[in-house]
Amino acid sequence: MTDEDERRCLQVGGQAVIEGVMMRSPSAIATAVRCPDGQIAIKTESFLSLTKRHKLWNLPVIRGAIVLVETFIIALKALTFSVEKAEPDEDKKEKKGISAASMVFTMGAALGLGFLVFFYLPLKLTELLKFENGFYFNLVDGFIRLLFIFLYVFIITRWKEMRRVFQYHGAEHKTIFAYEDGGQVTPQKARAYSRLHPRCSTSFLLIVVMVSVFVFILLGKPESIPDRLLRFSFILPIAGISYEVLKLSARPAVNRRLGFMFWPGLLMQRLTTGEPEDDQLEVAIAALHACLDDKLLETERVIH
Repeated sequence: MTDEDERRCLQVGGQAVIEGVMMRSPSAIATAVRCPDGQIAIKTESFLSLTKRHKLWNLPVIRGAIVLVETFIIALKALTFSVEKAEPDEDKKEKKGISAASMVFTMGAALGLGFLVFFYLPLKLTELLKFENGFYFNLVDGFIRLLFIFLYVFIITRWKEMRRVFQYHGAEHKTIFAYEDGGQVTPQKARAYSRLHPRCSTSFLLIVVMVSVFVFILLGKPESIPDRLLRFSFILPIAGISYEVLKLSARPAVNRRLGFMFWPGLLMQRLTTGEPEDDQLEVAIAALHACLDDKLLETERVIH
């Protein structure tokens, strides 16, 4: 893979939202949503990551933590837009837009719940097992964290309303694969690609678990409140390291040596993605084209 191939491979990313897909390039964010009348609503905004504004923010590990926070904020905004456009017109009249304060509260609540379920609770459960050895303590702590992630994914896959979201997730992956392969992206071309993508956020979650085990083993067994606070302070650096590992997965040489680290994420994606329909691929492709076209910046439009 040449440097140019890698830049092309890494310059666009996406995420499934309700009845739509959000795509992100280095200079723009585009969200495309299938409206109740069958048309596609597209909102495009200019975007420049903090990692591109100052060299300090683009240092390895630091940039990963920043990208994680940015992605969460962007995803929340995309979800808000998708909900607004996916609702019938009569429902929109009865509801007001989500305020900035509500968005901040939602983001804070989601981060707090994630911390509680995937870091604090596994730690407390591991402490009940009375391990003295720090290595085994952190190994079991990581196993419980991994188990919670699998349970979380399994539970949401039982939710029938999530089926179409997972199909849009698959459409996003297929579209990005087709784009990375070069040439014009069409539903017919995208359909031939895999719905499992190694740089998916699902894979990222599992890499976070594996990296956290290694980092926490180095920190040892937490014996006091300061020990626990130190442990929790490493969550963002762990996310940053995991981002670097995920980014390396774009290199074939790394995949050959460390492919085992990405295999569990691909396996889990069999649950979090579905085979999309052509109309869902059309939405993903519309988002892709919009985020790559500078002429569409700061616009909101509807296409047939």
